[in-house]
Amino acid sequence: MDDILALIGRVHQGDKEARDILAEKNMGLVHSIAKRFQNRGVEMEDLIQIGSIGLLKAIDKFDLSYNVKFSTYAVPMITGEIKRYLRDDGMMKVSRSLKETAAKAYAARERLLQKKNREPDMEELATEVGISREELVMALESGAQIESLQKTIYESDGSDISLEDKLPQEKSQQEEVLNKMFLEEILGDLSAKERELIYLRFFQEKTQAYIGEKMGLSQVQVSRMEKKILGRLREKL
Repeated sequence: MDDILALIGRVHQGDKEARDILAEKNMGLVHSIAKRFQNRGVEMEDLIQIGSIGLLKAIDKFDLSYNVKFSTYAVPMITGEIKRYLRDDGMMKVSRSLKETAAKAYAARERLLQKKNREPDMEELATEVGISREELVMALESGAQIESLQKTIYESDGSDISLEDKLPQEKSQQEEVLNKMFLEEILGDLSAKERELIYLRFFQEKTQAYIGEKMGLSQVQVSRMEKKILGRLREKL
């Protein structure tokens, strides 16, 4: 860990050799992540090259004050670079029907919010749209954009300001952001109930007490479920 941080410090001082060494040390990480995207119509060699771009971005942008391991920071950068390539290449498009359902759900939410003067629960929203609760959760997931550290939030005179530039430095807040980024990776493995919890907790940013009331669970049960899901998430690092 200390030698990695030392190399990063040298990189930030303009040491190109340190940058090359650091990239070489972490190529195993790139290979590991690239394997997840095999059999999608893109050669493994190309995936590794794209992932390497993400690795270099992570090296250049990593802040020693982040209080997280470099690998923890680099994984979403590498994954995001590959996903953007696949998405832009038309490999990871959300179906039109899901997008349409998500749009209907957001419109229904606004109607119910005005009518009831409170946030509608999932059952009410599903009934209003005329679909099952599980279908609603899937549609909302498809329409929800998970923020990445590299998402541009302001552009001016060719200079981009990304979300990571605005991140607070406290460790707990850093970890919360990283957890959000990885949710997309595991959503497909979750049960309908787990997906509902994740949607409420991370996309609508509801409290565990609120979620427990909506889902008929105690706050302790919600906390345990959340920890279990995030534990599975961290295993992917």
